[in-house]
Amino acid sequence: MDKDKTPKKSIYYYYMLALAILLLLNTVIIPMFFSPKVQEISYGSFLQMVDDGKVAKVEITNNKIAVLAKDSDDKSIYVTGRVEDPQLVNRLMESKVEFSQVIPKESSLLENIFFNWIIPIFIFFALGQLFMRFMAGRMGGGGPMNFGKSNAKVYVEAETGKTFDDVAGQNEAKEALMELVDFLHHPDKYKAIGANMPKGALLVGPPGTGKTLLARAVAGEAKVPFFSISGSEFIEMFVGMGAARVRDLFKQAQEKAPCIIFIDEIDAIGKKRDSGRFGGGNDEREQTLNQLLSEMDGFDGSKGIVILAATNRPDSLDKALLRPGRFDRRIPVELPDLQGREAILRVHAKNIKTCDDIDYNAIARATSGASGAELANIVNEAALRAVRMHRECVTQSDLEESVEVVIAGYQRKGAVIPKEQKRIVAYHEIGHALVAARQKKSAPVHKITIVPRTSGALGYTMQVSEDDNVLMSKEELFNKIATLTGGRSAEEIIFNSITTGASNDIEQATRIARAMVTRFGMTDEFDMMATETVTNAYLGGDTSLACSETTSGKIDAKVLELIKEAHDKARAILEKDIDKLHELAAYLLEKETITGEEFMQILEHGKQEEAKAETVETTAVVTEEAGADNEALAETAGEETVQNISEKNEDK
Repeated sequence: MDKDKTPKKSIYYYYMLALAILLLLNTVIIPMFFSPKVQEISYGSFLQMVDDGKVAKVEITNNKIAVLAKDSDDKSIYVTGRVEDPQLVNRLMESKVEFSQVIPKESSLLENIFFNWIIPIFIFFALGQLFMRFMAGRMGGGGPMNFGKSNAKVYVEAETGKTFDDVAGQNEAKEALMELVDFLHHPDKYKAIGANMPKGALLVGPPGTGKTLLARAVAGEAKVPFFSISGSEFIEMFVGMGAARVRDLFKQAQEKAPCIIFIDEIDAIGKKRDSGRFGGGNDEREQTLNQLLSEMDGFDGSKGIVILAATNRPDSLDKALLRPGRFDRRIPVELPDLQGREAILRVHAKNIKTCDDIDYNAIARATSGASGAELANIVNEAALRAVRMHRECVTQSDLEESVEVVIAGYQRKGAVIPKEQKRIVAYHEIGHALVAARQKKSAPVHKITIVPRTSGALGYTMQVSEDDNVLMSKEELFNKIATLTGGRSAEEIIFNSITTGASNDIEQATRIARAMVTRFGMTDEFDMMATETVTNAYLGGDTSLACSETTSGKIDAKVLELIKEAHDKARAILEKDIDKLHELAAYLLEKETITGEEFMQILEHGKQEEAKAETVETTAVVTEEAGADNEALAETAGEETVQNISEKNEDK
């Protein structure tokens, strides 16, 4: 194992340490051992010593008198203050005491200039340099002379270490960027036909989809220098620094052309400029944006300088930045589909040791809506779990459990839940699963558990469909609401009471029902009228109503009507299958975790066939191999219903 290397300290540290040691020696240590003992006496005592003949030598200065005793054993030096005594000289002569007066030393002109001017100026200059270095380090700069310099990290072709082979699940984005790579390799064939290559390409998409990775892969494929900088690094506390850094960045890029400039999170400097009606805008940010626009107009794209930028808030960018001639292309980097997720899992699985029986397709279907970063996290969690279980390779169960860890958190194995509350949770989860199973356009149940998770869920029901849903019908959305209300409905029927366990179900059901009314046009009352707008779609989506107060009240009434209708449907399904509800809840209480196959076996054939089903331990997720009809993609619901990752981005 490599030992941790202690970072090297600056040479200034050793200079300051040596100076401190010298000062300590000169002021404390050396005087303590080598300086004679000095004793202060009164002027009267001094005169008495002179009269008694005890004084051997006297030295007179401007403000004090130093006395050396005749006694050879007395090594002390006696000191007293000087008093205007005209008789002192006579007394000293009468007592035959050797005395003298110190002649003040007069400094030369050069010495005065050196000590009074040069040394103080040098000290202040050194302190100023140290202070400026300290401030520049705190502000992220490289020193007082680098305030206008760009902080872009420059990678040569071998340092990016990324190619298009390292990017999976983004085939359309890679195809759009391959043309830029070809231009950097063969610019002559474009010039021959008179084609101008786009000066810039804007990568837009949700966080974690691989926008930065794509930009680095372009540089790796093109084998050209790669300038990487964040939009926030242009903004400084000093006015004009951002614009100066933009100029310096493009100057460096032109010197190293052909090359690629990548500006991450460009919305930090590229936001729409204010009109000034509400107190004015951010002058520093607007100056930086104006300089960026000017530089993009000023450089010649035929030299091989390509600008890539990334953002997840394209709606907030200034229109002048997006016009042709600047960022000509807008390349969406969306969440990967089923095949893309499987490819991403395989790419990340190359870095870990996996067993031979891994079904990446099953994991991909269980992670609908996951980004590339989330899939990488799932693979890493699986590897960590394999180490905890003392295995030499990652198994299918490790990957499946890691999916649930990302969705719902780790299992709370030590949690103590009262028996009656655990029974409520069991009926709640079976209520979700039973309603889902008895509806036609609903994803099949994959797993049911009442093992608490660190996310706060006391249990959940996971549904996994066979394919990605690009579109969802009105019936599918309504059935989804009915499934969400199934847990509360089971509590009402069995216990004739309700609990707080359905809080997350209520939020999700309300959100889906409101979207059906305001954005999807799925009601007769509002037909195809949009009454709600969505902003920041890539960051979860902020909604705001675009209608009058009267219409808003009607919308609320319609949303309530939809939820009540779905609630009544769920109650009807559970009341019709009340015996299966009891049977399945008792089995779930006994096993704590059951698979979708076990659930369907008991639902269709009863407990006489239950012994044939494989029991699932609560400490691991094990799924039996089933046909394509029973494999599924995740959509979770339950006590604090845990939504599938796809629900984070469900506005399509």
